[in-house]
Amino acid sequence: MRTTLLLALLLATTTLSAQTADTLPKNWKLKAIYGINGSQTSFVNWNAGGRSNVALLGFVDATGNYAKGTFKWDNDAHLALGAVNYIGKINDGSKRFQKTDDRIEFNTNAGYRLKKHYYMSFLGNFRTQMLDGFAYPNDSIAVSRFMAPGYATLALGIDYTPNDNFNLFVSPLAAKMTFVRDQRLADNGAFGVDAATLDGLGNVITAGKQFRGEFGAYVQMKWKKNLAKNIDFKSALQLFSNYLHNPQNMDVNAETLFSFKVNSWLSTSLQWNLIYDDDIKITDRDGNVGPRTQFKSIFGLGMAFSIQNYKEKK
Repeated sequence: MRTTLLLALLLATTTLSAQTADTLPKNWKLKAIYGINGSQTSFVNWNAGGRSNVALLGFVDATGNYAKGTFKWDNDAHLALGAVNYIGKINDGSKRFQKTDDRIEFNTNAGYRLKKHYYMSFLGNFRTQMLDGFAYPNDSIAVSRFMAPGYATLALGIDYTPNDNFNLFVSPLAAKMTFVRDQRLADNGAFGVDAATLDGLGNVITAGKQFRGEFGAYVQMKWKKNLAKNIDFKSALQLFSNYLHNPQNMDVNAETLFSFKVNSWLSTSLQWNLIYDDDIKITDRDGNVGPRTQFKSIFGLGMAFSIQNYKEKK
């Protein structure tokens, strides 16, 4: 199912972005960026140590925005999958092939203009991953899977869009849904769902929940800017507060991306992601369990090309 879904998404983004301005309604702005980054590291008699490896990361970012009269509809999709393959003997016994990035995310926002730059909007967000995830060097038991977790957010609110580069959405009526479609992980209470009830011998009396619903307030901010010739900046921030449980502890999902275009096909990127959710319990290197700030950074150098049916405003 995951393979079929991925192929369908890639086909859809390729088909839409390959259309020309002559064959599309003028109200649509479509763009897709395809890229692959890689690195290779080799050690021979290297006293400081290290593992020889080859790493690859592929991604697709696609947007489709519609505007006509007082109505607008913005959509974007983000797919990424990266892995490293270690060369030579690995002393800790873990697998040579290890995942480094994995992302499926969709966003949609439909709005009706109330006045200049302000819209009454309905927003939807969905994100999950493609492959099993492991806490290396332990790669025998998966700590995450496709739709474990899966997240969906639905929100109704006010959207402020003064131009094509900035967007602020504020909603006092939002629902956040967490899916854990793996019973073992659900029984463990992973990703904030209710854990299984066990007897004194560790046998399951009541199975863990595979779904958790939350109701609260939601804020989303997106900003992009051309900093200099061939240097682009993009940033996104999502905040959610659960009215019914610790509303002061907001869930945070933040992303920052710098893109450096060397020429028509060679590019470099710097990306940082930060996530905090106090319902997710994480075991740190000292064995302590509790909510933790999650952070990911990616540096990429590789090939990228884009297809679009409009010229961007600088």
